[in-house]
Amino acid sequence: MSTRPDCAGFRGQGNGVVWSAASGDSILNLRSIVALERAAQSAANYVVGIAGGIGSGKTAVSDRFSQLGIEVVDADVEARRVVEPGAPALAAIAERFGDAVLQENGALDRARLRSLVFGKAEDRQWLERLLHPRINQRIADGLRDAASPYAILVNPLMRAADPRAHRILVVDAPEAAQIERTMARDGGSAEQARAIMANQIDREGRLAFADDVIVNDKGLDELRAAVDDLHRRYLKLAAAHGSTAAR
Repeated sequence: MSTRPDCAGFRGQGNGVVWSAASGDSILNLRSIVALERAAQSAANYVVGIAGGIGSGKTAVSDRFSQLGIEVVDADVEARRVVEPGAPALAAIAERFGDAVLQENGALDRARLRSLVFGKAEDRQWLERLLHPRINQRIADGLRDAASPYAILVNPLMRAADPRAHRILVVDAPEAAQIERTMARDGGSAEQARAIMANQIDREGRLAFADDVIVNDKGLDELRAAVDDLHRRYLKLAAAHGSTAAR
């Protein structure tokens, strides 16, 4: 499928879809959506993975899916939950690194922990062994228990097609827009935004494993329209997946 970030409109390329927020018109027909939702109810475990670089608009996209009644499992959110105050993982971290990694309210001081493990492969690997199984289990539980016609898995660190997803949606944006949005959100500099982007998979690599692409190069209304259109498509795919699984 074509994944050129400058393509306009909504076009199916084989089994894939590219949508540019620069054009296109998507108005959900209530009756058709209700019918598709009913047909897809048996396919709650159909999963669409969302990937995208910093400042691309992943959160805005997943929020829109949530507004449409689709359950969203976010890997970043689950990573924070496994180290909430009172969690066994946080107690293990404090035991290994000391109370210096805890804030006054008992929450994890992430910046302090990052500084302690920076450049120390053994500590980093210990953290990965501690946290990754817990995060993956929470993600698996969330996807399994999803009651919506399909589920969304947001995985910002996706560097290849996530095997837990049946389909991958990449949220793409021009690099200049990514930098501008990241600066506005985090209050950092352009150099800091570029440094983060340099540590992520590049746009070409991300687009290579996409089934669908939203080019987030316009406003929020256009972005929501793109999501609405894909939502209708995903309902059909989930319903077909459920029919196949039931045979």
